Amino acid sequence: MALATTNSATNLLQKSFLPSTPLSKPQFAPPIPSLRVARTRTVKCSLTAAPPVPAKAAKECKVKSVKARQIIDSRGNPTVEVDLVTDDLYRSAVPSGASTGIYEALELRDGDKSVYGGKGVLTAVKNINDVLGPKLVGVDVRNQSDVDVIMLEIDGTPNKSKLGANAILGVSLSVCRAGAGAKGVALYKHIQELSGTKELVMPVPAFNVINGGSHAGNNLAMQEFMILPVGATSFAEALRMGSEVYHILKGIIKAKYGQDACNVGDEGGFAPNVQDNREGLVLLIDAIEKAGYTGKIKIGMDVAASEFFTKDGKYDLNFKKQPNDGAHVLSAQSLSDLYREFVRDFPIVSIEDPFDQDDWSSWASLQSSVDIQLVGDDLLVTNPKRIAEAIQKKSCNGLLLKASIQPNMNPVNQIGTVTESIRAALDSKAAGWGVMVSHRSGETEDNFIADLSVGLASGQIKTGAPCRSERLAKYNQLLRIEEELGNVRYAGESFRSP
Repeated sequence: MALATTNSATNLLQKSFLPSTPLSKPQFAPPIPSLRVARTRTVKCSLTAAPPVPAKAAKECKVKSVKARQIIDSRGNPTVEVDLVTDDLYRSAVPSGASTGIYEALELRDGDKSVYGGKGVLTAVKNINDVLGPKLVGVDVRNQSDVDVIMLEIDGTPNKSKLGANAILGVSLSVCRAGAGAKGVALYKHIQELSGTKELVMPVPAFNVINGGSHAGNNLAMQEFMILPVGATSFAEALRMGSEVYHILKGIIKAKYGQDACNVGDEGGFAPNVQDNREGLVLLIDAIEKAGYTGKIKIGMDVAASEFFTKDGKYDLNFKKQPNDGAHVLSAQSLSDLYREFVRDFPIVSIEDPFDQDDWSSWASLQSSVDIQLVGDDLLVTNPKRIAEAIQKKSCNGLLLKASIQPNMNPVNQIGTVTESIRAALDSKAAGWGVMVSHRSGETEDNFIADLSVGLASGQIKTGAPCRSERLAKYNQLLRIEEELGNVRYAGESFRSP
């Protein structure tokens, strides 16, 4: 049976924390009557290519059953997978991150240290199978926001700590896939309709090719060094350019640091024993030049500065070595000066999390002095309230959009439901920000974010190096989407405002 939701809860989810950007709610025609023919059930999941664009007859739109299980992610940790059944089976898996922000929703872990080191998710699985699943039977999957509100009401906590953000998100992703199936359209097309996006755009990939921070065992404090092929004419060409630079970079690293330095980190990037962050940028420039793409490929960074923010309000660029002599401890002003030097000396177009998530004044100061994209991840955690505060304080001009959760944090994940993620993207775009759709360090073969980036016309996506199958699952899905759409625009130099 279908469940009713309160008007107040629905309004809370659909109404922006900012004015003038209502989340459009598509009008659905009644299901087309048809004769049901017995057939074998198919699985619609991350490995299935998007269905053809031409409209199909409407399928079953009501939830028949929901089942979750525990699977393993790319870092060897348990995570949640959800099967939702209408007339087909729609499968989604939930990723999680390594670096942590304190304002994210609660990823529910079992805590039994004797099993998976306490990282099991059987409690979250049980919450889906015993609580959420039965409540959602009979609900119309085409109405994404209504389903998400039902789950938020059942949980009833501000950070999804009762049922777990990983439980809620897994179901929300599968509902979105089922909604596309019920309408007979591709997932990205369904997301386009949910968000009211006018034009579909292929995103610029931000390939994380050198790893540091919490993602690697070297001495690099800054977490990701990325290349963005803004000069490509299509996503397919951008992927080729990124792959070519990646392999040239491998040769440079091998020659300079040895074979061991070619080992890759969590996201497929190399983790050479680079001692200095500037040295990592020089490696990228060398590889780009040797590949012949100078001017066509720009550089991005994810600093993840909250990882090395000290108790006395400074930044320790040698935080991996404790204790240390303090020679690499910088004030916020000195770190800001370092970023300005990087922007002056290298073709940097985007820096993510340059300061701690509560160092608002340093964010605002840097943004006022550089003409690049400053992306908030730990600062914003895809949370509309944090986004509104950042807009008011002019602290950043880009959102890192994650349909995922962070481990065991207090007072979204990143953010917990598809509807909340769409709302956050729309609020950010309304403020003139860029929106970078993102993976997590702990990933699966699920490729939902590929369709999300196209459906929202985000213009940019980061999902690791062109290496490791859980990363390539997203890039390969984008190749399929571009092929299917045919004459579709690639964001290119306009990735911040496609």
